[in-house]
Amino acid sequence: MSNYISAVNEAIMREIAQVPHAIVYGESIDNGSMMSGLSRNITVQDGGRVINIGNCEETHCGVGFGLMLKGVPAVLIAKQLDFLLLGVEQMVSTYSNIRSHRDVSTLGSFTIITVICDQGYQGPQSSFNGLGDICSMAKVPGYMLTNSQDTTRVVQSQLNRPGFRFICLSQRLYPTEFLELDLVQAAEDCSVFQYYEGDDTTIVCFNLSLPEGLTLHKKIVDNGRSAALFSANYVFPQDWQLIRDSVTHTRKLVMIDDSKSVNLLGHRMMSTLSEQCPPFQSVTVTREDDIDFRVGPDDLQVDYEDVIARLGV
Repeated sequence: MSNYISAVNEAIMREIAQVPHAIVYGESIDNGSMMSGLSRNITVQDGGRVINIGNCEETHCGVGFGLMLKGVPAVLIAKQLDFLLLGVEQMVSTYSNIRSHRDVSTLGSFTIITVICDQGYQGPQSSFNGLGDICSMAKVPGYMLTNSQDTTRVVQSQLNRPGFRFICLSQRLYPTEFLELDLVQAAEDCSVFQYYEGDDTTIVCFNLSLPEGLTLHKKIVDNGRSAALFSANYVFPQDWQLIRDSVTHTRKLVMIDDSKSVNLLGHRMMSTLSEQCPPFQSVTVTREDDIDFRVGPDDLQVDYEDVIARLGV
């Protein structure tokens, strides 16, 4: 069984190798540690290029948008999401300007593949676990790779899609066994994935909290009850139909989000569902604004027994 980073690397590199004229670039992506394995084994078709570049993230983003305007598929592989904050002005202003004058479907593709530093003990300059904040500001999609199902579908359908998006990995999952989950259903745009059906509660996981959602699901099942389990990506506008159908049935909802942000897509979901569903009981598991920026562990603390007790399942 492959570990997470090996399996994700294989899926990404397989897809890149199939994209005609792809330009793949980043800092030391085909030498040294190769982004700790993220960029290992890059190959491109004739007419494509693999380029090692210097440390200037705003320029990197501008180059990607320029290639996209020319119809060229561009893939920027970046070491971590924190560094890309230097390119936010390009993502927000440049891309908004492009979209105001061009039909996105006529453009090339620009995909940023990067790592979320969610392992902990690396300090405040390697701890920005808030992809949703960038996606919200720039109105762009962002996808988290957590298991075999979302990895396959996101990489195959989004990496070379016209326009701009993020595809992100979890650093804490690097050495773990790659999850092979069964899929109940998924939204066509990869915004929502459902892994279990259930009658007693609905669990929705945001950002990189699927492992916590799986643990909660198992504990509910061990108690003799059943739970539907979903994960959601940052796709705008978000269609909550699959989750809405489940909550209408179960009348109970758990929202789990490990983002280091107080502006959560899950809160938007809760607000929307409260208007569209019959009354339901809800429990939220988030960091809220109690975020410690010092060096230390970074895992989301979940009191599973308390969640189960509050749900009554």
